[in-house]
Amino acid sequence: MSRGQKFKAEEIIGKLREAEVELARGKKIPEVCKQISVTQQTYYRWKKEYGGLRMDQARRLKDLEKENARLKRLLADAELDKAILKEAASGNF
Repeated sequence: MSRGQKFKAEEIIGKLREAEVELARGKKIPEVCKQISVTQQTYYRWKKEYGGLRMDQARRLKDLEKENARLKRLLADAELDKAILKEAASGNF
């Protein structure tokens, strides 16, 4: 994949599993990162976020993160509407 392109959770978990196998065979982390085509920084970030997750758990995590972002946007919109209505009701509009 090209630089900056996002991997899906399933792809990330697959690459992490591949990395674990290679590490168990005695390869060093820089070699493994090159083999799975990611930087060491990306590998460690993925390991922190997805380490130990199964595919279905990762999918659920991503779904929950999307839902959380959507709800935060809705709350921000509601708060903005509330502030506008308060201002209009006080006559400062």
